[in-house]
Amino acid sequence: GQGVCLAKRLIEKGGCKFIEVSDGGWDTHVNNFDALEDKLMVLDTALNALVEDLQASGLLKKTLIVITTDFGRTPIINVNDGRDHHPGAFSSALIGAGIKGGQVYGKSDEKGMKVLDGVVSPQDFNATIAAAAGLPTEQILISPEGRPFKIADKGKPIPSLLA
Repeated sequence: GQGVCLAKRLIEKGGCKFIEVSDGGWDTHVNNFDALEDKLMVLDTALNALVEDLQASGLLKKTLIVITTDFGRTPIINVNDGRDHHPGAFSSALIGAGIKGGQVYGKSDEKGMKVLDGVVSPQDFNATIAAAAGLPTEQILISPEGRPFKIADKGKPIPSLLA
């Protein structure tokens, strides 16, 4: 919650372009359900307050909120009442500037083991974020080492997600 309050202040001042708020991770290999009860309540409360505040101040129109992870969680509960890494299917959320709200993109199988429709590569996800943020997805940039690259490699923005 404090991280989200600080992020809002940084957004209001206008000097920060990118802000990361973290709460120490979501590795729930042990006691998944107990851990998530607290973590989800904090996330829901903080995110709701942030979105409402940004909406009320008009800043949500120019602020992109990204909630994502490096791995999903297996739908299978392990022997420690936890859930292990599972890159086969997982969810992310995009809220605010540049994104059409109120939609779901993609679909997993009934158990959440694999994506059935709307597979999104990390490059396409990053390209969609970049496009929503107004960054040049096709521009070739030069790294400090002198190597050419694009913001999202060969990824392409997902048009149906963009406002």
